[in-house]
Amino acid sequence: MNIKLSFISTLIFPLLSIPTTAQNIQMVDIPAGSFYMGSLGEGEDFDEAPVHKVIISQPFKMSATEITNRQFEAFRPEHRELRGKDGLSLADDEAVVNVSYQDVVDYCRWLSEKEGKTYRLPTEAEWEYACRAGSYYAYSTGEYLPESFLKNQQTARTLKPVSLRVGQTEPNAFGLYDMHGNVEEWCLDWYGPYVEATQTDPVGYRDGLYRVTRGGSHNTPAWYLRSANRMAMLPEDRHSQTGFRIVEAAYPTTEGLPAPEPPRNQRDVSYTLYKWGTPDTTAVFLEPRVYVLPPACGDEPSPFFAHNHQPALTWCDNGDLLAIWFSANQENGRGMVVLASRLRAGQEEWEPSSLFFKVPDRNMTGSALLNDGSGRLLHINGVEASGDWQNLAMVLRESHDNGATWSRPRIIAPEHTKRHQVIAGTIRTREGWLVQACDAGPESHDGTAVHISRDGGATWHDPWDGAPLPDFRDGGTGTTIAGIHAGIVQLNDGSLMALGRGNSIKDKEGRLRMPMSISKDGGRTWRYYATDLPPIDGGQRLVLRRLNEGPLLLISFTDHPLRTPASERGMMFAGSQEKGYGMYAALSYDEGRTWTHRKLLTDGRERYLNGGAWTQFFLMDETHAEPRGYLAATQTPDNRIHLVSSRIYYCFNLKWLLE
Repeated sequence: MNIKLSFISTLIFPLLSIPTTAQNIQMVDIPAGSFYMGSLGEGEDFDEAPVHKVIISQPFKMSATEITNRQFEAFRPEHRELRGKDGLSLADDEAVVNVSYQDVVDYCRWLSEKEGKTYRLPTEAEWEYACRAGSYYAYSTGEYLPESFLKNQQTARTLKPVSLRVGQTEPNAFGLYDMHGNVEEWCLDWYGPYVEATQTDPVGYRDGLYRVTRGGSHNTPAWYLRSANRMAMLPEDRHSQTGFRIVEAAYPTTEGLPAPEPPRNQRDVSYTLYKWGTPDTTAVFLEPRVYVLPPACGDEPSPFFAHNHQPALTWCDNGDLLAIWFSANQENGRGMVVLASRLRAGQEEWEPSSLFFKVPDRNMTGSALLNDGSGRLLHINGVEASGDWQNLAMVLRESHDNGATWSRPRIIAPEHTKRHQVIAGTIRTREGWLVQACDAGPESHDGTAVHISRDGGATWHDPWDGAPLPDFRDGGTGTTIAGIHAGIVQLNDGSLMALGRGNSIKDKEGRLRMPMSISKDGGRTWRYYATDLPPIDGGQRLVLRRLNEGPLLLISFTDHPLRTPASERGMMFAGSQEKGYGMYAALSYDEGRTWTHRKLLTDGRERYLNGGAWTQFFLMDETHAEPRGYLAATQTPDNRIHLVSSRIYYCFNLKWLLE
């Protein structure tokens, strides 16, 4: 590191001796200099590469600690009501949290006007430069963080209350405290990929979707507290893991970087309205094809991890199909991304995957897509504050050009909490309401919640009254759908019906059956019934939808190949003398009371296929179809049914189901 101003790197300033502002904020002098920013960017840390030289041309002052409750509430007293949320940040001298990007920008403006100086957030480069303080180890303390820095440094499903009192550990060589952990810190920059060239006083991108945060926080694995680690948040988001610190310096005059090239799934998208033609007059079952494909060699950098799962699917007005899914090394991790692939109109093969949606270093569990029939695509996704899938906010994006561009993510359920794990299968009712299913909790028997919008997606409401989970039994009632990963349809009488996984109900013969939930009051209360359908289990998710032709379609599984007792496995299908096993379709012509025309989803040809995710390899033949998979489906205006499992795409029509 090249320090242009004299500086004794081993000097440690006692906190109380540092000059303070009128608001009692201790400010530390940070000298001008240069350093190498970033890391090798391996695996989930792909956004930390390439390493590039950065010159900080002017000295600046940075607050020795994160801004505290007392300091922030001198500007915004009403914030005191948020103290103690999630059991965190109670005291005056603890780091303030639950502040949005605009909250902290407003604080800097207020402080600047009050003191006649310029206070702002640090740029991402200034932050990493100040954090490293001359060190190129993972942390300014070396290869590891001392025990005194650690505050439940693990992926926490429920945040463990810890002290966020500032300045309690040793400062770095610049005299800055809590640069590794305590709370994440907002930075000035829009988030975007690094460039390789040497840069002087970089400010990130001219525009973007997410604002950078740095430093990691409590209740986060220590790996995310490294000097080079990059995080970001939606500017409107706020939660108990992010606060900020300030710098005293003029705003940089450097020009921001232009927007990077869009990902493959948003390039060369046709705007022409597709002519679907008349529905097929004969039965159709197309050769199953893989839609989850790694990025193309030489294409734009895009992550692609070992575990690809939980898809959503829709059709576009230009004739394309658009599929999305999450890709991760572990489901309860921060590296999870949402990828996409297109099946372009008239083509037979799906394109290589490319990045679709990713708030950096946040868990992204749960995605849904819908073509609402008015030329608009909707994308709804969960966004965690950290790495687990329990406490998610919900965001919505819109596209009016077949997915070539998307609106800025808009938070539609801001609390990071349960009941927000989005499930594919959004529906639009006859009244024009949008109904979105979400798992009500992270466990396999937590049931399904609904979020309803009566104004086209502008506002959303969860009709749940706060009641605890009911006892899901036949004839019982409650305020949560029985079964997670539920599919929902509207019945002809206006009621909502749902089928789900788990919370199985015993029938009159004592057999466990798939539960059905009916709501006659817009999702506020549900009544539960045992169906005559076999229950499903881990690694399986059903599809329930109304076909263009009128009947209800269920696609599910005859059993669970690892958990169903051998004597209960399989199902007899019409016209067959042997049991069939695996994925099947069933039709209901009486609004879900009975399910007829059950058919195994195979054309009888022998194939050895890889279903990916939890399915892996399986044999398809006359009596065997895909045994597991998370399913999503759509039906195009030509009445073809398009289905994806965790890795495989199927296409067939009603005539084939009725054969």
